[in-house]
Parts: sequence; C-alpha cells; structure tokens
Amino acid sequence: MDFKNKKILLFDLDGTVVDTGPGIKNGVRYTLSKLNVPIQEGDTLDRFIGPPMHMSFPAFYGFSEELSLEAIRIYREYYSEEGLFECDVYPGIKELFVDLKKGGKTICIATSKPERFAKLILDKFSLSEYIDVMGGATMDGTRENKSDIINYVFEMIPGADRGNAVLIGDRHFDIDGAKACSVSSVGVLYGYGDREEFLLAGADAVVGTVDDLRSLLLG
Repeated sequence: MDFKNKKILLFDLDGTVVDTGPGIKNGVRYTLSKLNVPIQEGDTLDRFIGPPMHMSFPAFYGFSEELSLEAIRIYREYYSEEGLFECDVYPGIKELFVDLKKGGKTICIATSKPERFAKLILDKFSLSEYIDVMGGATMDGTRENKSDIINYVFEMIPGADRGNAVLIGDRHFDIDGAKACSVSSVGVLYGYGDREEFLLAGADAVVGTVDDLRSLLLG
C-alpha cells in the first residue's frame, strides 16, 4: 500500500503523538488507592494507556458498571488537576507535523481521551496549530469507542474519501477502530503496543520510529 498518497491522516494521541503514560498510570494508582484496591505485584498499568477507561476497569479489575463509573470520576479528579500535564511529546512529532502540513496533508486527532483534555495537551506543546480536525471522546461516555470517534472525525470533513485516509496508532484498539470504519491503519512501535498485537489486529503497516513513520507518509 502506498501511504505517501494518503491525504487525510488520523493520529491517535496517547502513545502516538504524546507519551501520556506517566499521568495515566499515576491517575490509575490514585484511583485504586482511593477505592482501597491493591495493585498486585508485577501488575502493569501500561495496559490502561489506549483503551477507554470504561473498558479498562472492568477488564483489568473486574469492576461492575457502577464501580467503574465511580472509578472514572475519581480518576478524572486526579487527571484534570495533575495527570493531564504529566506527559511529553514524542521527539520528532512536531517536526513531522510541520512537514506533513507543507505536504498538503490534513492532520486529524482521533483519540479516546476526552476531547477537552486532548485539546489542553495539544495546546501545552504548541501542536494545536497543525491540527485541522480534532476528534475526541465525550465526558459522559456517549462517544468513547475508537470507531465512533473516527466516524465523528469524518463527519467534520464533508465528502472525505475514506480510501484516501490512514489512521496512525499504538494499540490494537486503534487498528480495530480503523478496520471497522474502512480506513487503512499504521501501528507505531515507539508507543505502548507491540508488533504481534498489530499483526493480529491486521494493521496495514507497522513502523518502529517517528523517522520510519515520516518515510512511510512522505517518502
């Protein structure tokens, strides 16, 4: 597949544009502590990076729907004040965005993070000026799954050809969402996913570094 001719680029945020892992994991630690739920020895909180929180707490800790809602409330209590800015943009991403814009690409964000939080992070790193379309989750959970967010992004690009688009992400949730929306996908290994995860999900390409991603998208 020739990705150089793809004009609409949908970037995941967490683990793809920005390493938000430290803030997310600190937020989960805060939440579990407040709920008196122990973090098991050897338990990795990396798995919380990527999927929507309403999926993560039931899947990883067996929380009921009611308890998951309370966990999300507590998590956001921490994240909105502290965790939000415990992050760093991946080296080379800003320069990539500059060159993509010069190349006439439409740069979109498609993230399962609440849109309000995503905008604040992009503003922090002076990346907002490169984003043509911003698509994120709603705070009430009515738009949270990746496929819903991708469809939301396309609603803001009237007449867009999905065959001319590619989603770039670091977890299989991104690849799954792209496939459900008939969009090609690229998995990045510098985030929190691995090659086997991408291959099992059916990613159209896998790259190791931001430089590799640049070569794929721009040649």
